[in-house]
Amino acid sequence: MSGSGSGSGSGVQRSHPRTASVTRKTAETDIKLTLNVDGTGVHTIDTGVGFLDHMLSALSKHSRMDLVLTCKGDLHIDDHHTVEDCGIALGRAFHTALGDLKGIRRFGHAYAPLDEALARAVVDISGRPFADVNLDLKRERIGTLSCEMIPHFLESFATAACITLHIDVLKGKNDHHKSESSFKALALAIRYAVASSGIDDIPSTKGVL
Repeated sequence: MSGSGSGSGSGVQRSHPRTASVTRKTAETDIKLTLNVDGTGVHTIDTGVGFLDHMLSALSKHSRMDLVLTCKGDLHIDDHHTVEDCGIALGRAFHTALGDLKGIRRFGHAYAPLDEALARAVVDISGRPFADVNLDLKRERIGTLSCEMIPHFLESFATAACITLHIDVLKGKNDHHKSESSFKALALAIRYAVASSGIDDIPSTKGVL
């Protein structure tokens, strides 16, 4: 990660049901975000990077998490800080909104196609931050978003969310399709993993996540 790190200007507020608000201000970005894990997929997103907005809209819609996100970043330099910091902010909000993780399914996996592209996402809401993301992107950019920043966003999200995440594009030719199918697969995996297990306990042999 860059020097944007956590930043002393970060603040998180928790509320119930599973919602969170994050304000994150550094010398590089100014982010305001609200997340409702138990929403309907309503979203208002303005990061200044059009294709990132498109991916986050797909994530919100198909996970059915409500998301409001605005970011004013140093795009006159490049897209790195904006993309990374939005991933961090979203991950923090997700982690905070879920609380003690009692009664969730914890694990989720999903496949999502988009025309010729097929992606698989596997999620473990484990408390252990790890990401292995293989999108097989060939282009330098999609719109104004650097292709190298797409897996980096997902890695930043997973780290801040304290989840284990594996995403693989299994096949595809079009980088737009490969990216979008990946975000849709992630959305579906999250939607399953955060749902109620019907058992009122922490889903771990350790008794804590």
